[in-house]
Amino acid sequence: MEDSSEQNWNNREFSLLSISDLSSDASSVSPGIASFKPDRLQIQPESQQIPLNFDLQTAQIFKLGAVKSVCIMEGSDVAKTASYSTGVTIEFKNEEECEAFHSAVQQWIKENNVQGNLPNGTLTTSKSKFDEKIEPSSAKMYFHYYGQLLHQQNMLQDYVRTGTYYAAVIENRADFTGRVVVDVGAGSGILSLFAAQAGAKHVYAVEASEMAEYARKLIAGNPKLAQRITVIKGRVEDVELPEKADILISEPMGTLLVNERMLESYVIARDRFLTPTGKMFPGVGRIHMAPFTDEYLFIEIANKALFWQQQNYYGVDLTPLHGTAFQGYFSQPVVDAFDPRLLIAPPMFHVLDFGKMKEEELYEIDIPLKFIASVGTRVHGLACWFDVLFNGSTVQRWLTTAPGSPTTHWYQLRCVLSQPIYVMAGQEITGRLHLIAHNAQSYTIYLTLSAKMWGPGAEQGGILQTSSCKLDLKEPYYRMSQPQAYPLAQDQQPQPLVQTQELDEPEIMQQLSPNSCAQIDSLMQKI
Repeated sequence: MEDSSEQNWNNREFSLLSISDLSSDASSVSPGIASFKPDRLQIQPESQQIPLNFDLQTAQIFKLGAVKSVCIMEGSDVAKTASYSTGVTIEFKNEEECEAFHSAVQQWIKENNVQGNLPNGTLTTSKSKFDEKIEPSSAKMYFHYYGQLLHQQNMLQDYVRTGTYYAAVIENRADFTGRVVVDVGAGSGILSLFAAQAGAKHVYAVEASEMAEYARKLIAGNPKLAQRITVIKGRVEDVELPEKADILISEPMGTLLVNERMLESYVIARDRFLTPTGKMFPGVGRIHMAPFTDEYLFIEIANKALFWQQQNYYGVDLTPLHGTAFQGYFSQPVVDAFDPRLLIAPPMFHVLDFGKMKEEELYEIDIPLKFIASVGTRVHGLACWFDVLFNGSTVQRWLTTAPGSPTTHWYQLRCVLSQPIYVMAGQEITGRLHLIAHNAQSYTIYLTLSAKMWGPGAEQGGILQTSSCKLDLKEPYYRMSQPQAYPLAQDQQPQPLVQTQELDEPEIMQQLSPNSCAQIDSLMQKI
């Protein structure tokens, strides 16, 4: 049996379509042969007489794609003379040959009790951090959704999103030229292609869904760029890459910035792959918040529960479920585009620094709220949107989803209170926005808004009104209407918004993004 199993790998040869040295340019490519010897893997390019020998006790062999792999042998430091790592990428004729090669590697590892190498060089066999956090059914639906071209098309046709990414990359060529880039959650591969256009030395496009195969096809159809892009199917929590990245690029934003919990994967990719001096595109995100008034929206949601007020529905009294249904409709965050004139106070924002924050900081986000009402009205809830910063060496560019700005596929989000509160112009509104992550790749939202005493003796008084709600970010109400011009109530006098509250953040954080709070201020003054 031992002799038979040894035949599985010993002296086996594999024809290679190409062998390329990682330390050389793309032109140094040659066909060749990979063969297993009793104590090593030998790779012989046709273009040179001396073969490359890899000690399988210490070498790392990773599968980069269906027919492509990389072999790396660590360097040593003997007598204080540096010996650098050796690495080559090898391409097989077909998937069967590639699989047979990796099976032979694993057979050698098993027979020789080598520890530390990964099966097929791609994924760890132990349960990953992603699996520990996310329930399998949610992950399956998530990757199925993003594995479909129609959903990728929806994002690509968001020209605010795609155009801003393109501008941020191309305007900062200095950051990309000659650099190694990792595209986290590459999807169709469009950002990888942008990075290659900007002169990246090599781009590793990591994509876990079936979209990875479409990305390979799209990239192969752009041959001038394809030679510098490698698509790797897998999750960033699990895959291994042959080298560190100078740039991480990704579009990890969901509704309210944090929905789908991909920001955590983005931060994990930073810790695993980015060099200490590397850049992240984007590098900073901000969640903006402001109280709003919208009587039409409140009535629309409340009216949904009227069905359950029927006392004779085919002889059945439905009213026992009316209260539950009423609260259920108000537990859905509203996703739509709204008129920024519905905001009744200057917005504030909460900063997420992707380059510095820990992954665990995204498990629970607690934001204290404080606003000064600009008008007297009913407060129906809290409006939220986000922006992200591409802090390039040449150009700093913001991508914003603010109301009043060109609409994106993220729209804006509003948390609607089932019990509105009343405020006067100049009155202080306080509260708390508390987000707790759950294993369905989203968050539970806890919102509380309160209005303090107003007028003489207010300093001796406490909270006058408080209203709270619990919402599931995973189950929003996709209203998604275009913003409408709402008429002003008689007691809603035009009030210019004061400057956004200054926060103790770096100067770049205090700069309002184009079309964000500054545009809202401008619109308010036109009322």
